[in-house]
Amino acid sequence: MRQAGFTLIEMMISLFIGGLILGGVMFTYIGMKTTTKSTMAIGELQESGRLAINIMQRDIEQVGFWGTFYGNSFTAINTSSLTSSTGDCFEGLNNGSFPDLTSSSNFKTLYAKTATSSSELNCVNNPVSGTDILQIKFVQGHQLDVTNAVNETANNDYYFVAEQELARFVKDQVDANTLNVNATVWPYSHHVYYISEQTYTVNNKKLTVPALMRKRLTGNGMTTETIMEGVENMRFIFGLDTNGNGKVDSYRSINKMTAAEWGNQQGILTVQLFLLVRTLQPDPSINSKKQIYTLGEDENARKLEVTDNYRRTVFTTTIRLNNVGANLWRM
Repeated sequence: MRQAGFTLIEMMISLFIGGLILGGVMFTYIGMKTTTKSTMAIGELQESGRLAINIMQRDIEQVGFWGTFYGNSFTAINTSSLTSSTGDCFEGLNNGSFPDLTSSSNFKTLYAKTATSSSELNCVNNPVSGTDILQIKFVQGHQLDVTNAVNETANNDYYFVAEQELARFVKDQVDANTLNVNATVWPYSHHVYYISEQTYTVNNKKLTVPALMRKRLTGNGMTTETIMEGVENMRFIFGLDTNGNGKVDSYRSINKMTAAEWGNQQGILTVQLFLLVRTLQPDPSINSKKQIYTLGEDENARKLEVTDNYRRTVFTTTIRLNNVGANLWRM
């Protein structure tokens, strides 16, 4: 019995149709893969930028809050201070971890500068040149129960003991028996944020990425922490009250700030933060033509030109310092 097969023409038509279907499937797959990769990269940028801003904002918002201590400055009359440890972060007068009660300058709880050398603030090594550095000191907004000192306070940590007219910086576990009846105790922090490059080995290849770094005061001095990888540049603009009416009437970039303005704890009302965040890996689908990213809209706006295949996004927020100026918040 004879069996009929496919003719050559039928085979060619079948192969042609099959090729079209396979090509369509491959095209769809490649498109979906590219779209998924782009979506993941954008998500990575959004997550990195949002988390970095949230971490910094949480710290900056607490500047100017000193618990139940209502003084506007720290003096030898109302304050018991500590000696800063070796390797402390400081620059200029009265700008270490603790108030210098012999200084004629106010204790600086907020200070910033632009990195220009390989060593800044006596503690920051190899910051990315042209990026800003922020130094802040504050008490964390969580009052401690020192009657339970074993769980609430610890050796080798720093605390701020506050009364209405008296302040005391202390180290190690706080003994409730040493406190006045109206005293409150708060964790004390000194943080320095800056941008540096970190090098990792991935699949036997070295990968260098920018990162938001932080110096943090501990009982052993200023320790270094990586806060968020991918943060490539950082800039600050400060909103000042120059006439004492409790409202921002002037915006200053770091190069416009004076020593007197840094020393006026009640004069800086807002901090505008700009972050340029990039992906950790290049994306070949990104055109490498020149791209310009602008940090700020003032006359000193920082414009950055790049010609590579990394995705980038600028994040910005304005942080109100609710514990300074005419709108000073008290417990």
